[in-house]
Parts: sequence; structure tokens; C-alpha cells
Amino acid sequence: MPELPEVETVRRGLQPAMEGSKILKAEARRKDLRFPFQKDFIARLEGQTVTGLGRRAKYLMADLGSGDVLLMHLGMSGSFRVLEGGANKTPGQFHHPRSDERAHDHVVFHMSSGAVVVFNDPRRFGYMKIIARNALEDEPLLKGLGPEPLGNEFDAAMLAQACANKKTSLKAALLDQRVVAGLGNIYVCEVLFRAHLSPRRLAATLAAKKTAEPTDHAKRVVSSIHAVLNQAIKAGGSSISDHRLTSGELGYFQHSFKVYDREGEACQTAGCGGIVRRFVQNGRSTFWCPKCQK
Repeated sequence: MPELPEVETVRRGLQPAMEGSKILKAEARRKDLRFPFQKDFIARLEGQTVTGLGRRAKYLMADLGSGDVLLMHLGMSGSFRVLEGGANKTPGQFHHPRSDERAHDHVVFHMSSGAVVVFNDPRRFGYMKIIARNALEDEPLLKGLGPEPLGNEFDAAMLAQACANKKTSLKAALLDQRVVAGLGNIYVCEVLFRAHLSPRRLAATLAAKKTAEPTDHAKRVVSSIHAVLNQAIKAGGSSISDHRLTSGELGYFQHSFKVYDREGEACQTAGCGGIVRRFVQNGRSTFWCPKCQK
């Protein structure tokens, strides 16, 4: 499943082809993806200008001139292909090599910019939905999402307040999209390593018991979140197999992983001497150094 940096990489790759351009023609080549397409899906897209292309957590959001918003989720195997001037680009390809099977080209946007934007999704776990902008706050898919980890409002105090009195582990809290939006298993493992905090630590330890003020742990977590996400976005997102930028080059953040998928390797913390271990936590693999993550 894509995490925030992968989705942000896709957004930046699609922006030149879509933002400021009109959707001359839209095609939905099947009745559904993960969810059925709305009956008026095509009618609400065609003739509309994409006034902005944004991101909320792991969702892409295309603002339309009509006041609607096209909400898009990549699912597990979704990818976009941009055809322009004979070139074939894949913004933000990740985790699974992009399918070359045209039978999996499910949604196509013909843009006035001259670009053709194709959404390909073999597993069909992705989805698209059109929502009126004034109804976004009540949209079930978005309701309850926590703050953006790279937003101006997100800081140690906000994180501490969200975690105060929580009885879950710190890792579980950071994966909770209501606490902070967009983080997934890979990045939480990396964040906790860089903050030198155990994934088993209680989330409540990010807040002082009596005042709920942020502890030093909370400040370290937020600082690590900013560092890891910004580095991953700059590198073009991470992947396990074949992440690609708009240019077609590989994204290289996966080579900067300190603990994720490095079970049995020496800890990279200077002077630590520990060994990276893996254990299953809440049904997911957790990678950590038991020696320097306290």
C-alpha cells in the first residue's frame, strides 16, 4: 500500500499534465474498481478544468472548476501512466512493477494539455469518487483523518495531545490515521529508529502525565517524521521492487532504510553494535534495533 511520499511523488508527476488543463474526454472502461463508479462519474468530469491537484493523507485530490473534487486512491497496485508527445511516463511507480496489460487500463483522462493520463490497476483495490467540495468534511473516506505530518499545524504538542492516555504501542499510534495521516509501516519503522524509541513503548509516554505537555520523546518523533518524509519525497518515494519517478528513473529512498527489511544486519547507529531484529506487531512486520531503541 502506498504511503505519503509515494502518493506525493505521483501528485508531482501528474501536476504538469493535469493542473490547469481541461478534461476533454474521460473513459471508465469498467463499472467499478474497488467501489462502483458513480452513475454520473463521466458527466461530472468531462469539460471540467483541473484547477489544482493536491493530496490529503494517501489520497490524490483533483479540484475541478465545477466545485467538485475528484478523490483518487491508488490501492495496492494502481499506477498512472502519462502519454505525451510520444513519451510514456509513469509518475511514482511503486511496490509492484507497473502492469503492461492494457486490459488493466481502467480510467483514461484526455487532457487539453495534450496529455493522456491512464490509471492502470490489476488488483482493482484503487478507487475514484467525485465529491462536492462543500461536502468534503462529511465524506466518510476523509472524515476523522488526523493532521498532515508535514503540515504547519503538526508539532510535538499536537502529537502528544493525540497520544495522551493511549494504551496502545507507539508504533500502533503512529499507524493510526486518526493520530497522524499518511504514515504506513515502512516509514513508522524508520521514524522510530531515528528517534531511538522502541516500537513497543507506550504511546502515552509522548505526553507528560499531569500536564499532557509534549515530552522529549514527542519532539524526537516529530523531528524524525519530518526528516524521513522529506528525504523520501526528495528521493521519489520508497519501494520494495520498482518505484519510478516521472522521468522513469528509480526512486532510491529504499537504499536509505536504516532498519526496514534489514533483519540480521548491524545497526547503523554509530557505536551501537546492535543487530536489527524483526517481530510481528499488530499483524505487521516491525524492524528495530533492541539495543539503541529504548
